[in-house]
Amino acid sequence: MNVFFIIIGGVFLVAVVLLVMAFSKKPAGEDLLEERLGDQEKKRKKKKEKEPGKKESVVGAAVDRAVAGRGFAQTLATQLAQANMKWTVGEFLALSGLLIISLSLIFYVLNRPVLIVVAVPVGFFVPRIFVGMRKNARLKSFNDQLGDALNLIVNSLRAGYSTMQAMEVISKEMPPPIAEEFGRVVLELQLGVPFDTAMQNLLRRVPSPDMDLVVTAMNVQREVGGNLAEVLDSISFTIRERVRIKGEIKVMTSQGRITGYLITFIPFGLGAFIYFVNPDFMGLLFSDPCGWIMLGISVFLIALGYFSITKIVSIEV
Repeated sequence: MNVFFIIIGGVFLVAVVLLVMAFSKKPAGEDLLEERLGDQEKKRKKKKEKEPGKKESVVGAAVDRAVAGRGFAQTLATQLAQANMKWTVGEFLALSGLLIISLSLIFYVLNRPVLIVVAVPVGFFVPRIFVGMRKNARLKSFNDQLGDALNLIVNSLRAGYSTMQAMEVISKEMPPPIAEEFGRVVLELQLGVPFDTAMQNLLRRVPSPDMDLVVTAMNVQREVGGNLAEVLDSISFTIRERVRIKGEIKVMTSQGRITGYLITFIPFGLGAFIYFVNPDFMGLLFSDPCGWIMLGISVFLIALGYFSITKIVSIEV
């Protein structure tokens, strides 16, 4: 028994070391930004990597080399950048593997080998759900700040500032995440990246429909001319009204959303509690073929109910 606890402790120690090394590196979003800035920035980045004393996750680097060029790796890198998390793809996959191994060892030590099959989906999906939550929270915060940012751009333009100077004011005066994103746009423009490319990079990092509308208005104004301040003022009013209406809808549909969460997670929590309290009673579900059929049907119906409720309470504005 002590040996297994030592193994578990070692696994968690490695996980903590990887986490510390991951957070000591620059965010994945900045890495993606540097890849877009041209050869000079790439050479500067390579030079920094060769500097002595710089720590790097060996496991993460090995996994990065193994998955380099794969489609899922590019998608995952984009998601990590959109969530502004300080992990590379290799470190993220390594941590997911460590989570699976740790959960499997814990269930084995607790004499619950049946639950080891749960460790794989938990270790695979939980980190991705966490990244998705961070990404959605950051996108929501960006959208909530966009109306005030447009007001600041409008006032700056009317005061005689250029578009880049107005965006630089946002990067200095407003809180993150919108200050970080416009700061990156200003940095790209100062390094000679075309305006259209810099704004498309912004949309790649922050896939916001409202920001897409703003970028379209800016591109049209640059091509055909016009009063950009008035256009952005109208868009700002539309965005603020949309945010207000979304808030009202969220309040009115809160009961339905909480109901969906309860009917989804209570069966799993209750089943796990009964299994730990009386494993013989619940063990029949895992030892008898009919039990697996019942579990499959139950999970399918729970998922169907959750997605049905989610579809009902999701109202597009």
